[in-house]
Amino acid sequence: MPSRLILPQLTVEQELWQRGLRAVAGVDEVGMGPLAGPVVAAAVVLPSVNGNEDWASVLPQKVRDSKTLTAKMRERLDREIRQVALGIGVGVVEVEEIDRINIYQAGRQAMRLALAQLPVTPEHVLIDGRSLDDLPYAQRAFIKGDRDVYSIAAASIIAKVYRDSLMVALDKLYPEYGFARHMGYGTVAHRTALRQFGPCPIHRRSFRLV
Repeated sequence: MPSRLILPQLTVEQELWQRGLRAVAGVDEVGMGPLAGPVVAAAVVLPSVNGNEDWASVLPQKVRDSKTLTAKMRERLDREIRQVALGIGVGVVEVEEIDRINIYQAGRQAMRLALAQLPVTPEHVLIDGRSLDDLPYAQRAFIKGDRDVYSIAAASIIAKVYRDSLMVALDKLYPEYGFARHMGYGTVAHRTALRQFGPCPIHRRSFRLV
């Protein structure tokens, strides 16, 4: 079944809520693949919904992996998630740090920063794809968590909208590269601009740029 048809579930969160935990944080990062710009992660703590409650009346509907949504839908869901969330944290790792510690470690660091920015202390963390060393909270990692786990999918939307807004702002500083269109990914137009103008300060020098 195509990813776009799979809606994430609250099964994992409800299991933890039923154990008495309330601050369950979903975490995801975006921007691992682009040739330019930062890596951004988000952490989202949602209000608990018991098993007898119609969670669709409490939480935004149509939340799913941000990659399967249009920009317009992501922006709408970003607003709806922010309206109901008990806490949201965003972590940003800039290009200089990406080049210094490598992109994998930069993604992990962005997640740690997002968790540190939460206004509530997580009791359990649900992470997309990998576990994080030295977290002071219980955690569980999920392969394709942004597809299957509601809190992680919500975090993927917050992170994607936040990063896209940063890239649109950076497009005004470096308009020749078209960052507002491709968000730093290695499109044909982006690689053509790199050959013509060379890298700018927000390009990841540790990546093969052209």
